[in-house]
Amino acid sequence: AASTAYRVEYRLKRLGYNPGTVDGVITSRTRQALCAWRETHGLPIGRYTLTSRDADSVLAATSRPSTTRSNGLYVNKTCQILYQVVDHKYRRIVWVSTGKSGYETPNGTGYVWKKWAGWHTSSIYSGAQMYDSIYFRRDRPGIALHGSISNDLAKPYPASHGCVRVWRPQIHYIFQETPIGRKVVVYSS
Repeated sequence: AASTAYRVEYRLKRLGYNPGTVDGVITSRTRQALCAWRETHGLPIGRYTLTSRDADSVLAATSRPSTTRSNGLYVNKTCQILYQVVDHKYRRIVWVSTGKSGYETPNGTGYVWKKWAGWHTSSIYSGAQMYDSIYFRRDRPGIALHGSISNDLAKPYPASHGCVRVWRPQIHYIFQETPIGRKVVVYSS
């Protein structure tokens, strides 16, 4: 019989919460998915390991929950997860890496004011390649959601210089589906 951890990872993946490799090993990526699951199901939020309450909740689920959140992008810095909400549904639940100590991604609500399709080099950090950038804080115009030259840069922990590094290829779809003016909320739980 497959282990509980394996079954939980398999179900998380099927429901769109990326747990990483489905192998029954609770990794930092699995803990990101569990953190997102807990938030979207009203359980105590955190990146702690799998509990029996989590397992019961995940294994009983048949679909993603709906949400009362309005259309927007929601970045949970505790989980290092981005939720794309469209029509009260979680369209995408994606791994991100926010700002490391000394370069924190600011909490608060912004609105998309500029989008830059494809690749460009950061105007602040020499050589830093940004893909499908979405700028959402006019008061912090250098802060964007973007893909990176390698998904290895979207660490499972805060590692950026303030931007939100978003896993590719999901950033490409989010970029295409996110209009100017769309709300972007950054928070810690």
